[in-house]
Amino acid sequence: MNLPSKLPNVGTTIFSIMSKLANETGAVNLSQGFPNFDCDAKLKELVSQYMREGMNQYAPMPGVLELREAIARKVSKSYHIETDPEEVTVTAGGTQALYNAITSIIRQGDEVIIIEPAYDSYRPVIELCGGTARAFELTAPDYKIDWNSLSKLVTVRTKMIIINNPHNPVGKTFVKEDLEALQKIVSGTDIVVLSDEVYEHIIFDNREHWSVLRFPELLKRSIVVFSFGKTFHNTGWKMGYAIAPDYLTKEFRKVHQFNVFSVNTPTQYALAEFLSNEENYLGLGEFYQNKRDLFQGEMKDSKLNPIPSEGTYFQLYDYSSISNEPDTEFAKRLTTEFGVAAIPISVFYSSKRDDKIIRLCFAKTDKILEQAAKLLSKV
Repeated sequence: MNLPSKLPNVGTTIFSIMSKLANETGAVNLSQGFPNFDCDAKLKELVSQYMREGMNQYAPMPGVLELREAIARKVSKSYHIETDPEEVTVTAGGTQALYNAITSIIRQGDEVIIIEPAYDSYRPVIELCGGTARAFELTAPDYKIDWNSLSKLVTVRTKMIIINNPHNPVGKTFVKEDLEALQKIVSGTDIVVLSDEVYEHIIFDNREHWSVLRFPELLKRSIVVFSFGKTFHNTGWKMGYAIAPDYLTKEFRKVHQFNVFSVNTPTQYALAEFLSNEENYLGLGEFYQNKRDLFQGEMKDSKLNPIPSEGTYFQLYDYSSISNEPDTEFAKRLTTEFGVAAIPISVFYSSKRDDKIIRLCFAKTDKILEQAAKLLSKV
């Protein structure tokens, strides 16, 4: 059969490649972004409890009402806005929510502005919809957005701007002025903002999370995506949610109902109860800041140069003083010769821009971080 690919430029993700290489070589895997420690025993027990109580059939398509109400209360406390549970949709992880959001809005010929380096799911979904991704490139080491320059990418075809805050892979966070600048760009247009905020609680050094939910002009035109997996150390559960105004939620759910329809029922009831205690998520920033600082301290003798991480559980390192080889080759050699797997940053750029920087994940036990730092200090 002659079957042209709908994504001819997409192959196996770098995350799968590096994790496979780490497994084959026995390397410490700091590449793929997931914790190597377990989630709270109480949360696991709650899931089991609701299974035993018979909550094992399809949940309502938008999500269990108790969970959507708990999310609305959490948003109200976190961002001081009232959220209608009917504007909350529970999804099979953040990535599925991103897929729903893009496919519900983007049509053939539409343009979407993405900020690179970018999470790798954005561009392929845009292209599946017949849209065009227009990239605004950030540059190392500060990765600061020049909003005036970004605004010049806006055309009559621009239908969406995708932002990621805190930003994966670079670990930067927005300040208030960033969101005000974005608000000014989209005001008076038909542009939808898709805000990927899955690391909302993993922010360091007393910074605030400036969600688009806190800005009236953005609030009325945004789909905001969150992840329970990032917050509660259970990425394998694939649980997330999206918040959007009524007219966008209606379009979002048209895709959602024919994608997964509904999400794991007992887990939704468990999360609803678990969210009732704010201590289960408000200490997350401090928890990961301690890991960031531990890892940095252990890496003090390394020739790898750290780029400050303001949020997420990722840390960038500049290796230009060590080698001039391409970052993909350096990352592979780091795995095979020194026993630590990393992610090269060039893969997050459509241009394959190579600034000689790698990303390491510090969502690991202290023992693993100490072991990895000892190996990396030999590079």
